[in-house]
Amino acid sequence: MSRSTTSYDLVIIGGGPGGYPCAIRASQLGLSVAVIDDRELLGGTCLNIGCIPSKALLQATERLEMARNLEAFGVMVDNVRADLDGVMRHKGKVVTELGEGVAYLLRKHKVARFQGRGRLLARDRVEVRAADGAFEVQARKAVVIASGSEAATLPDLPIDERRIVTSAGALSLTAAPRHLAVIGGGYVGLELGSVWRRLGSEVTVIEVLDRIASGVDSEMSAALHKVLEAQGFQFCLGHKVVGSRMEGDDVVLDVEPVGDGARGTIKADVVLVSIGRR
Repeated sequence: MSRSTTSYDLVIIGGGPGGYPCAIRASQLGLSVAVIDDRELLGGTCLNIGCIPSKALLQATERLEMARNLEAFGVMVDNVRADLDGVMRHKGKVVTELGEGVAYLLRKHKVARFQGRGRLLARDRVEVRAADGAFEVQARKAVVIASGSEAATLPDLPIDERRIVTSAGALSLTAAPRHLAVIGGGYVGLELGSVWRRLGSEVTVIEVLDRIASGVDSEMSAALHKVLEAQGFQFCLGHKVVGSRMEGDDVVLDVEPVGDGARGTIKADVVLVSIGRR
C-alpha cells in the first residue's frame, strides 16, 4: 500500500479477528480506514499461530491415527507413517490461503494496509515502524487498538521456542519430541499434546487444578480425561511447577502438589508452557 495518503478517518492497530472485521464494517459505513499489523499475513494470533494451524495439525494427525486403526475394519494398510515436513506444509498451506483471503477482503473494501508495528503517539497519530523505516499515519476520527494478546509465561521457565516453547513454538517443531511436558491442562495444551502424541511423542500434562479442561462441564472434562488417558496421555493433576533446570538436552521440571505431598521431578526434551494468554 502506498504511503502517499497518510490520513484516514479510522486507524486500526492490529489485523486479527478484532481488527479486520472492524475495518471492513467501518469501510461499509463510509469511513476511510487503515490497518496496521506487523505480520506478513493478516488474521492475528488466531490465524498465524493459534487455532487455525492447530486445527490443521489436528486434522492431519487424526487422519494418521485413523489409518493406523483401519485393520479393525478389515482394511489393510502397510507401513503407515507420518511425513512431518508434509504435515507442516499442509498447515502452512491452510494458513496462507486463509491469510490471503483476509487480505483480499480488505482490498475489496478499499482498506489501506500497512505492515509494521503500530505505536500510539497521540489521540490522532500512530507511528508505523516498518522494515524500511518509520512513518506516521493520522486518524481524523478515531484510533482502534486491537493488538490482541501474547502467551502467558512462568518466571522460572525462559522461553526459547526450541526446548521451552509457547503454542507458537509447538506448532513449528522440526521433529517429534521424545517426551513432551505440557504445563497447563486447557484446550490449547491438550490440542497440541494430541498432535504430538499422534506423531510419536510421550505426553505428560501438568495441571494445577484437579481436572483438565476446567472451563467445560465436569462430566465432559472427566470423559475427555478418560479418552486421552486411553490414548497414552499421562496426567499430573493438582501439581504446580516450582522450578526448572537443564540437564544435557533435557529440561527437568520440579513439581510439587498444591496440597500436602513430596516434591518430584519430570524430565522432558520439550516443555510446552500453555497457561493462558495475557
